[in-house]
Amino acid sequence: MPEHVVIIGSGPAGWSAAIYAARANLHPLVFEGAVNEPNRLSGTLPLGQLNLTTEVENYPGFPAGSLYEFITSAIPPERVELDLPMLESHKHAVTGPELMNLMRQQALNFGARIITDDIVDVDLSRRPFLLKALEGQSIESHTIIIATGARANYLGLESEERFKNRGVSACAVCDGALPRFRNKPLVVVGGGDSAVEEATYLSKYASQVNMLMRRDVFRASKIMEDRAKSNPKIKIHYFREVDEVLGSDKEGVTAVRVKNNREGGTHDLPASGLFLAIGHTPNTDFLRGQVQLNEKGYIKYTTLFRTYTSVEGVFAAGDVADDYYRQAVTSAGTGCMAALDAERYLAANGL
Repeated sequence: MPEHVVIIGSGPAGWSAAIYAARANLHPLVFEGAVNEPNRLSGTLPLGQLNLTTEVENYPGFPAGSLYEFITSAIPPERVELDLPMLESHKHAVTGPELMNLMRQQALNFGARIITDDIVDVDLSRRPFLLKALEGQSIESHTIIIATGARANYLGLESEERFKNRGVSACAVCDGALPRFRNKPLVVVGGGDSAVEEATYLSKYASQVNMLMRRDVFRASKIMEDRAKSNPKIKIHYFREVDEVLGSDKEGVTAVRVKNNREGGTHDLPASGLFLAIGHTPNTDFLRGQVQLNEKGYIKYTTLFRTYTSVEGVFAAGDVADDYYRQAVTSAGTGCMAALDAERYLAANGL
């Protein structure tokens, strides 16, 4: 028998969709992703990008305070031991792994079924839809909710990988207000609108924001360029690239080694954080062009205020279709919307 709904992805959008679909008695099947080295290197392991962050201060409902007793009462002990070994060390906010494990457990509590595997191919030309998993399983489903997210683009440095979530970030709005960055010098890489937005946001908290640009020409719009140049806390460094991220296991990032790509040579910029603003890549390769994408490669919504895609019965939620907000709470909202859209589609078609 075909599934009513298959959810691909396990970030805030995927789990919100699973919670709503399960409560609607649709018995959703969630493919949360495979645990393997390619996914680790690309940042696409189960539980999404939020699972790679530390404190999450801006998700509603999680004020300051230790969540230890609550989380250990809500999540099976073996999963706490496996995924949340640093649980007691964070007192002022919920952490990304904590939040994602709570969402996962909530979906399970309502009856969602979970398979720890990747969907690597889909056939959207037939009904019901056909999905194929990495380990060989084939699934038919009347509806699909795509919540595979988008992975941040990084520089590919070994030292950058070492300090991810200990000073290296790709989301200023997510992390910029954390104590480790307040009143400290920071570095932002990029010269587009996103980089200026990140630098401007960080300037509210940092003592100084150093923008590193590979050339002496902004890719950002003129108004954004003017905003960066007029901000007294932002210092722009032209013809500069990151050579290495410096720091220690105890302190995290302490400096960024910068190279001059025009004249040669390197120098160290003291910094407690390195923020990458060089774009995101939506995780849509497995769709193989069967769903309409926008000019940036994100799934395109075809109806205002709905999660409809160009294929009837296929819905999208979260960062895979959002190149603007990219926040946990907005992803969760569209996950809810996608589940409701799928439920109504199934009812309208007698499925």
